[in-house]
Amino acid sequence: MNRPLDLQQSLSELLGDARLVVTDLPGTALKLWLIDPQNMDRSFTADETRRILYEPPYWAFCWASGLALARYLAEQPHWVQGKRVLDFGAGSGVAAIAAARAGALEVLACDLDPLALAACRANAELNDVQLHYSTDFFVEADRFDLILVADVLYDRENLPLLDQFLTRGQQTLVADSRVRDFKHPLYRQLDSLKALTLPDLAEPHEFRHVSLYHAQRGPAPFSLPVQPL
Repeated sequence: MNRPLDLQQSLSELLGDARLVVTDLPGTALKLWLIDPQNMDRSFTADETRRILYEPPYWAFCWASGLALARYLAEQPHWVQGKRVLDFGAGSGVAAIAAARAGALEVLACDLDPLALAACRANAELNDVQLHYSTDFFVEADRFDLILVADVLYDRENLPLLDQFLTRGQQTLVADSRVRDFKHPLYRQLDSLKALTLPDLAEPHEFRHVSLYHAQRGPAPFSLPVQPL
């Protein structure tokens, strides 16, 4: 199977010997183009480390929260069946693809990084599903039934986005393994899931525990009709 050339070229510029391989995701019927685990089993030069930190190829990994959310949607497809879904910070597209596989009416993969969207396209083709794509969440209309969010809160500066998700969708599912003091008046914890990042980065064991949070837009305030004078 031919590798997606634009993604392979970008990865090679970061790590000269790195290559993308088709990887089956455990506990799912999905597969993704991910970095070959053998490429991670060596020491990196200072220059390689600098490049990875400056522009990490996060789209070449299936992060634990994304994998956990994909499994959850496969087991509980009622969350997405017949619904319009937006996957925020889509990365590899694993959650978007899982939603499409579970019967979503429409799935929009949204990510600022054009390479991430290229990865979403390659992975959607690999899994024989159709996605739509966007680079800007805030230009999208308020028309979605569900917003999916996986592995976005690793940067605490993204926490204010929790208030924005319900401006574009009726409900939000957030999967996160990083924030242990998660508190938000609109979100409640639904479940605790287990997963690991692929390829395995030997992350601390605590990052394999994924929390799933749900928020739902409240009803519009009731107001009495104004009587003409």
